[in-house]
Amino acid sequence: MAIENVFGKIKEVDEAMTHINDHTVLMYGGFGGVGTSPLLINEIVKKNVKDLTLIGNDSGFPQIGIGRVICNGQAKKMITTHIGSNPVAGQLMTEGKLEIEFSPQGTLAERVRAGGTGLGGVLINVGLGTVIEKGKETIKVDGKTYLLEKPLRADVGIIYAKAADPFGNLIYDKTARNFNPLVAMASDVTIVHAEEIVPLGELDPEEIITPGVYVDIIVTGEGGKWKWVWEQEN
Repeated sequence: MAIENVFGKIKEVDEAMTHINDHTVLMYGGFGGVGTSPLLINEIVKKNVKDLTLIGNDSGFPQIGIGRVICNGQAKKMITTHIGSNPVAGQLMTEGKLEIEFSPQGTLAERVRAGGTGLGGVLINVGLGTVIEKGKETIKVDGKTYLLEKPLRADVGIIYAKAADPFGNLIYDKTARNFNPLVAMASDVTIVHAEEIVPLGELDPEEIITPGVYVDIIVTGEGGKWKWVWEQEN
């Protein structure tokens, strides 16, 4: 069955990349590279945009996931949970070339979710009485003190899905789902790299995780699996 681009969301990757430019706040799905689009990462590296602010779970590996963008010197700041898998990110932080804002993994997920659902923030008790508390507002609820963690949103979100239909309804492949649904909700422009695009009505409604209302652009193409990057670099 032919795929009809009835909603105009299916684009060539070059058109999608017009939304990612210098100084873009870029949110990305992925966990250690799994669930991060190798196609879109490759295009960001090729375009060589600069001074990006990156928001995502981790810094990937030097040649896998968002790590390629970091190692290419394209980021000025990261909001993330850890950078231990990418020694280049640590080196750049130590040298003052990459600003890092650490946020515990659960807290980061909730901040992104808050950004996607329009909440003013989330109340967290992690970090009370430590350096994490510095500069943050504290709020008392029922006699207990919490830190107010502000919501996170991005100019552009890049996500990775197993399949999409022309409206942008998405299903994911097991743990490659990770942060992707949250990123889709919390980005002004959401670009999805789908391994395949199927006709409307072919996706099981019970399996759809991200509704197409959150998706602006759909691309597909070579590099459909994170393993592709690994094979190219080794």
